[in-house]
Amino acid sequence: MSIMDGTATENSSFESWKKAYDSAAQRDVSFETVSSEPVEALRTADDIEGTDPDADIGLPGQFPYTRGPYASMYRTRLWTMRQFAGFGTAEDTNQRYKYLLEHGQTGLSVAFDLPTLMGYDCDHPRALGEVGKCGVAISSLADMETLFDGIPLKDVTTSMTINSPAAIIWAMYLVTAKKQGARLDELGGTTQNDILKEYIAQKEFIFPPAPSMKLVVDTIEFASKEVPKWHPVSFSGYHIREAGSTAAQELAFTLADAFAYTEACIERGLDVDTFAKRHSFFFNSHVDFFEEIAKFRAARRIYARRMRDKYGAKNPRSLMLRFHTQTAGCSLTAQQPLNNIVRTAWQALAGVLGGTQSLHTNSMDETLSLPTENAAKVALRTQQLIAHESGVANTIDPLAGSYFVEDLTNRMETAANEIFDQIDELGGVVEAIEKGWFQREIGKAAYHFQRELEAGRQTIVGVNKYVENSEDDTKIETLYIGPEAERQALARHKAVKAARDESAVAAALKRIRDDSRSGVNMMPAFMHASETYATLGEMVDVLREELGTYREPPSF
Repeated sequence: MSIMDGTATENSSFESWKKAYDSAAQRDVSFETVSSEPVEALRTADDIEGTDPDADIGLPGQFPYTRGPYASMYRTRLWTMRQFAGFGTAEDTNQRYKYLLEHGQTGLSVAFDLPTLMGYDCDHPRALGEVGKCGVAISSLADMETLFDGIPLKDVTTSMTINSPAAIIWAMYLVTAKKQGARLDELGGTTQNDILKEYIAQKEFIFPPAPSMKLVVDTIEFASKEVPKWHPVSFSGYHIREAGSTAAQELAFTLADAFAYTEACIERGLDVDTFAKRHSFFFNSHVDFFEEIAKFRAARRIYARRMRDKYGAKNPRSLMLRFHTQTAGCSLTAQQPLNNIVRTAWQALAGVLGGTQSLHTNSMDETLSLPTENAAKVALRTQQLIAHESGVANTIDPLAGSYFVEDLTNRMETAANEIFDQIDELGGVVEAIEKGWFQREIGKAAYHFQRELEAGRQTIVGVNKYVENSEDDTKIETLYIGPEAERQALARHKAVKAARDESAVAAALKRIRDDSRSGVNMMPAFMHASETYATLGEMVDVLREELGTYREPPSF
C-alpha cells in the first residue's frame, strides 16, 4: 500500500503532512531509481504491513539471513579489501600486487588479458596487439609461477576472474601453490567460473553451454573433495548489470544461474550440503544507493529460502549467500573523471551497508585506461576510510526496519520471483540462453535507460548536466601498456616451449582428450598437463576439437 494513494492509516498527523506535501512545489524531475522504478515520496508502516519481522527480516546470522550471513558481521571482521589488478606481463602484475599488499589490501584479485580469457596463448595470431592490454597474460605454468613469485599462496586468498578456461587456469594456480609447498586443503580463494553469465552478458565463451556446464561441475566436485576452502564458482551478476540490466534483472538472472548450477551438481550425484556451503556471489553496486542495498538484502533472503525449501539444504552455511561487490564500472565517466572518486565512494558504502563480504572499489581513471598506482591507491583508501572513519561498520544492518528499505527489499524479491517464473516457462536457464531471451531482456533495459538519459529524465553529472567543454575536462594521468609487454611475454613463452619435455606434453594432452571423451572429472588431467608446461592454448585447442565451439543466436 502507498500513502500517496491515500491508503495509509488516517490520522491528523498524516493529513497535516499530506496537505503540506500537496501544497509544495515539486522539482521537475522523474522520481525513479536508476532502474526506472518509481520512488514514492514517503513510506510508512502501512507499506510493510504484510512483512513478518521474524520470518522476513530476522536477525543477523539467522535464517533467512536478510540482515547478513554472520551474527557479528563487521564487529568481528571487516570485509576483505580485494582490488582487481592485472596488466602487462606476469612480472608487472606481481609488482602491483606487492604494492597493494604493502598499502593494506587484504586479498588478491587477478584480471586476465583478453587472449587468456578466450583460451589463446600470447603467440596466437588473434592475440596480436592484445597481450597484457586489459589484464595479465598467462599462457603457461611459468607465467603463473612468476605472477605469484614471493607471495605465499597459503597465506593469501586469491580471486581469479576467468570463465571459459577457468578449470585450466585454476589447475595452474593449484600446481603453483603446490610447488611453493602448500597443501591444496590450505588454499583459499575464488574462481569466477560462471559460464552461464558469459552467454547472458559478457560473451567470453568458447564451448557450447552443455559441455561448459560439465566443466564447471567438475571444478565444484574437485573443490569439495580436494580444496575445501576454495569457492569454485562466483555466480556473477556484475557483468549482467554492466551490460545494461536493471537491478531486479541482475538479482534474478544471477540467482537463476546459481540454482541451475546447483541442479547440475545434484544431477551429478553430489549432496547439496557438500558443495553449496562454498557457493559465492559477485554483485554490482550501482549508483542508486537504496536500490542496491535492497537488492543485496533480498538476494540473501531469496537464496536461503530456495536452498532450504527446494534443494533440501540443511547445513546453515549452504543457506548463507555470501558475496563480493564491485562498484559499477559502467557508471564511471571519461568526462570529469575526478567525479568518479565520489561515485565509487557511495557505491562502496552501499555494498557495506548491504553486508558484502569483500569489496573492490573502481579507480577514477578506469574509463580511460587500466588504473595507475596512484588511482588504485585512492580506490583502496576509499574502502579504508569507510571502514575506519565513517562508523558504519560499528553496527549491523543499520537500515533494517526502515519503511523505505524494507518495502524496497520486498519489491525486489517480488520482481525476482516473477522473473524466475518467466525463466521456468522458457524451460530453464540454458534453454532461455539458447533462445536469446536473456540478451533481449538486457537489450530492452539498456535501450530504455539510454532513452531516459537522452531525454534528461536520468542525469549523469558531466555528461548530460553540468557539462564542461574544456580540453582539461579529461586530463589525468593514465597507464599505458606498450609493446614491450607483449615482446617479454612472447620471449618467455618461446623459452618455456624450448625447455620442456615435448613427449610429456603430448602424453598430457592425449590424456585431456581421452578424459574428455570418457566423461570423467577433468581437473586431474588439467593439473598434470600444467605440470608438464603444456600451454593454455594447447589444452583449450584439444577441448575445442572435442567439445566444439558456440555461436549465439542473433538477438534484436
